[in-house]
Amino acid sequence: MSIEQKLACRDFDRLTRIAAPMVANADILRCHPSSYLELLQSLAPDGEMVSLDGDTHMTASTLAAAYRAAGANVAAVNAVLQGDERNAFVACRPPGHHAEKARAMGFCLFANVSIAAKYALDVHGLSRVAVIDFDVHHGNGTQDVLWDEPRALFCSSHQMPLFPGSGASTEVGAHDNVLNQPLAAGSGSREMQQIYDQVIFPRMLAFEPELILVSAGFDAHAADPLASINWSTQDFAWLTRRICDVADICCEGRVVSTLEGGYDLTALADSVAAHVGVLMERSR
Repeated sequence: MSIEQKLACRDFDRLTRIAAPMVANADILRCHPSSYLELLQSLAPDGEMVSLDGDTHMTASTLAAAYRAAGANVAAVNAVLQGDERNAFVACRPPGHHAEKARAMGFCLFANVSIAAKYALDVHGLSRVAVIDFDVHHGNGTQDVLWDEPRALFCSSHQMPLFPGSGASTEVGAHDNVLNQPLAAGSGSREMQQIYDQVIFPRMLAFEPELILVSAGFDAHAADPLASINWSTQDFAWLTRRICDVADICCEGRVVSTLEGGYDLTALADSVAAHVGVLMERSR
């Protein structure tokens, strides 16, 4: 609701707003085994809430929302790769970057960005897709799903140590296709810009992706209660511009970004507005 209210002002009148469709089971199954999908379907409650773990719960409407979150990512990939839009932002819940191949966790049921990546590779026939995750928590699910996918590069910055406990720089993927850059608690703009400009962006440029997908978590904001990284709203604008710069060089500006974390509602809404504002500037 806070994001919807922020994006309802006149500055965002130019946005093309598309309702999220349901994802096809075939697209989920590119990333998750049928046994996991069947388990979620069997656990989906008609009434009272069901807990999948200490953080991740299902109500009667949760599974449908998860289908739409994944479906919105697929629709955004279609819109960008078909040339209807230069970039897209998916404002969805539940998020996805903690969902492993056969395990829901961290509020996530389906690996939304990984589903989008596999769809772009398998359906649109791309050869290389890069995923960049700047959520303050490591995207263990995205890493798990894409670990053995040589056509995908997964790059993550995140506070460490912190939930979920993964994301060490020694975790590099089965094909040297994972790049983790942990950040210390208390770090801020300078450290963030350094690792992106000196490590992450050069690696992405060398990979030459044909599409860039973004796990856009805004919980590295200094105001966020769940972590201790001190980014400002303008840091998210800076980071978005630099991602778009890489996309301009590698893939005709094609970027699909999807919402992950963010738990201070004011900071979340302001940071999303800054992020989307840059994407709008670069869509012209």
